[in-house]
Amino acid sequence: MRSRSRLRRCRGQFRTVDELRVWARITAGPEPASRAGRTWVRVRAAGAASLLFLVACSGSTNGGGTPQAADVEAGHVFGACKNPYYGPYGTSPVRSLHVTMRDGVRIALDVVLPDGLPNGAKVPAVLTMTRYWRAMEGEGPNEMQRFFSSHGWAVVSGDVRGTGASFGVWPHHRSRDETLDFGEVIDWIAGRPWSDGRVAGWGVSYTANTADWMVERDRPAFRGAVSRFPDYDPYVDLYFPGGVPNAYMRRTWGLRVKELDLNTARRGRDGELRGVRPVDGDSGADLLRRAIERRRDVPSVWEGLRAVTFKDDVPAGWGGWSMDDWGIHAWREAVERAGTPIISWGGWMDAGTANGVLHRFMTLSNPQRVVVGPWSHGGEHHADPYRPMGTPTDPPMEGQRLEDLCFLDRWVRGQGAGVAERLLVYYTMGEERWKTTSEWPVPKTTYWDWYFAAGGGLGPEAPSAQAAADEYVVDFGATTGTANRWATNNTGGDVVYGDRAGADARLLTYTSAPLQEDLEITGQPVVTLHVTSTHHDGAFFVYFEDVAPDGTVRYVTEGMLRAIHRKVSPAEQAPYAVLGPYHSFRKEHALPLVPGQPAELSFELMPTSVLIRAGHRIRVALAGADADTFRRIPETGTPFITVHRSRERPSQIRLPVVLRP
Repeated sequence: MRSRSRLRRCRGQFRTVDELRVWARITAGPEPASRAGRTWVRVRAAGAASLLFLVACSGSTNGGGTPQAADVEAGHVFGACKNPYYGPYGTSPVRSLHVTMRDGVRIALDVVLPDGLPNGAKVPAVLTMTRYWRAMEGEGPNEMQRFFSSHGWAVVSGDVRGTGASFGVWPHHRSRDETLDFGEVIDWIAGRPWSDGRVAGWGVSYTANTADWMVERDRPAFRGAVSRFPDYDPYVDLYFPGGVPNAYMRRTWGLRVKELDLNTARRGRDGELRGVRPVDGDSGADLLRRAIERRRDVPSVWEGLRAVTFKDDVPAGWGGWSMDDWGIHAWREAVERAGTPIISWGGWMDAGTANGVLHRFMTLSNPQRVVVGPWSHGGEHHADPYRPMGTPTDPPMEGQRLEDLCFLDRWVRGQGAGVAERLLVYYTMGEERWKTTSEWPVPKTTYWDWYFAAGGGLGPEAPSAQAAADEYVVDFGATTGTANRWATNNTGGDVVYGDRAGADARLLTYTSAPLQEDLEITGQPVVTLHVTSTHHDGAFFVYFEDVAPDGTVRYVTEGMLRAIHRKVSPAEQAPYAVLGPYHSFRKEHALPLVPGQPAELSFELMPTSVLIRAGHRIRVALAGADADTFRRIPETGTPFITVHRSRERPSQIRLPVVLRP
């Protein structure tokens, strides 16, 4: 057996012989045929022949050596800070008003105060800015307002310009005029007689993004942000994952918010049809009508998104901005200069929100807490595919809000001790367990390559054949359904994939032998496809799945890449830290396929944390379409795809494996 010093020279990928033995037990198989250019270690596993294993020289390391971070800790109790309890207070009636911005545009705000404060008491404020209406006509304080006010916080909710009862126009997400307003609203709050001069941002989805932009404004009064299920990089994480147009989200959401801006009635909490709440004093709603008329002819954001293919495209009417400009990831220097503490939430099953919050965690120097769970959009549904549908969300919404409160009490009020400046809390599906770490990738992460093999096989042995391939005619009827991770980002509904066995019959699949021991995969899988196509472009979808002994197929995660975006750029050019191949998605880097010529497509899948049990098999399923969600590419014709799995062109998936005792 090779020496431990040899293991250390291979960047700590397998740090001990015991870790190698774990790999041997899980994936026992024949000796690989080719050793050229690789480091191999011979291990004798119990009940198996003497085996050779590739030591991949990459992983979670510190300066190229053995990882230095502390181990992952099991368990996390949400909302269990030792902060003093404020209240309980009542909730005041809602006061609505307009506040005038630098250019004369009037922004509609609602103010809710704690009821029962001593005379002259001053309190911190939570600010949320939305484009979904701050409130409906005739309705009282909502659940979020009651929660924070009961704990001694003022709550200010506003319609961003061009929406709700605010004046101005809304051409696209987070236009510069919109985000400049946030700083002025923060200043206005800090000057109120009930304010103690401290403000925090809070939001879910769109309002999470506005909370992020409040950080960029770097106002002295702004002390912390709660960003729940944001789009850190909206092109990659939601609208064009892998450069593939998310037609469902762009169309459905874009048209829905345009209807809101025209005050199309929707059902309120009582089931009645209602419009947006006018400000106080606008009893005849004359101001509201005037605001709506001024925005009536503004094109919907759907029209602009239809003109986008590349990240740097600038649609007409967007004021010279691209999607990069309204993604907070592109404003890293300003966010880090502000130094504002941020708590950010994402869901393993919610579009790319987990992807975004993990990129944020790896990149920003700000004090951070990141929480990633098995959730639908907003965290109201427990979407763990290993739990029955309807399983109560873990933790419940009350626990999630208390976690936010603990964070804000610590960083805004300055109360409470023992709150780490940098902490990632995450849930492992299949194990149903919360864990914490200060580092991502987590300590003890290793990267194992699984290769496509003959007969739809998937295994650790690199292919040895000179020529081997499988053929697939793209089935444009293939789908992941209408309750998938992308649909929830629009509706907040549950995520239900169900048994994928039938859907996989329309795809090209590669499945491993039964695992000999449990296998934890935590991180971002990377797939490398060597393909030949009959077309210049195409959408390549890859699903990672768990096949149970009874044949049930569970969806775990997915990734996709539009072929014209296949060029890999240097990682240092990325606007945030990346773990896999970096694709710029910019026009200058477009690289169409050449029909009949092999090409390599290497890309990340969405991050996950899952424990796949012994006796189960892992599967990689390939598709060229997801009919209910993504735009058809190419728009005409039916590509004939050859997937190579030869020695020179080994298609494979690299899995981030956390070795367990």
